[in-house]
Amino acid sequence: MPASTHSPGVRARRGRRARGPLDPPASFRALRAVFLTLLAAFTLLPVFVMVTSSLKPLQDVAGRFRWIPSGLTLRPYTDIWHTVPLAKYLVNSLIVAGAATVASVVIAVFAAYAVSRHRFRGRRLFTLTVLSTQMFPGILFLLPLFLIFVNIGNATGIALYGSRGALILTYLTFSLPFSIWMLIGYFDSVPRDLDEAAMVDGCGPLGALFRVVVPAAVPGIVAVAVYAFMTAWGEVLFASVMTNDATRTLAVGLQGYSTQNDVYWNQIMAASLVVSIPVVAGFLLLQKYLVAGLTAGAVK
Repeated sequence: MPASTHSPGVRARRGRRARGPLDPPASFRALRAVFLTLLAAFTLLPVFVMVTSSLKPLQDVAGRFRWIPSGLTLRPYTDIWHTVPLAKYLVNSLIVAGAATVASVVIAVFAAYAVSRHRFRGRRLFTLTVLSTQMFPGILFLLPLFLIFVNIGNATGIALYGSRGALILTYLTFSLPFSIWMLIGYFDSVPRDLDEAAMVDGCGPLGALFRVVVPAAVPGIVAVAVYAFMTAWGEVLFASVMTNDATRTLAVGLQGYSTQNDVYWNQIMAASLVVSIPVVAGFLLLQKYLVAGLTAGAVK
């Protein structure tokens, strides 16, 4: 056997994987690693500041910032429930965001199924109208919705303004158009042969929807639910106008940690982390369905 095959250079070349014609060069991979590292640091730096500030006494947070805290305490996480009625705000946010999510998903499923499976006059106009509502900023609807709720209350005696119901309807106007448009694209990716097979077996249109189409469209429905929940959970503008002390949500209730005499920065950071837990936990648990739901309609 030739001695050249046992040389260190030959063994090193054999140990390395040969670069394919579509593989990026080494300089690009190094630049990509540097960019991703800087991006991760830019993203995680605010989280680090929030976590460390929430574990510091108030005098340490109000003083000169230190990257390494001199002392840590869990007291801000216990004080946040007494400084402001955070538990009441949490219940209000759960009720409002949960109801808006359920209503958005249910209505969007029926509307998207009708548009996807049936051809009717005005179908294209309805789709364009639903999609065009996303072009307008939300602040344009603040005064009209306020006047509508006040006039309905004066005319019927139903106190919508300041109630959770008004906030649910408000969030529904923002999440529902995008939910319908997104589910239309996802339902279009579900073969119509499944509907026909279900109807041959004796199912009606609703039976085909709930027994065949909905199970096949679970990722898209989950993506719509996550979007609707996140839209309602962290909204501030309408929640600050449409609510009162009894119906205030978490996004607005965090302002209570800032008083005329002092600002409880450590409690604000602790409360912000606590408020973020439901959204982050739900996103991590449903990440697989969320990614599949967001990409399926686009591929179609």
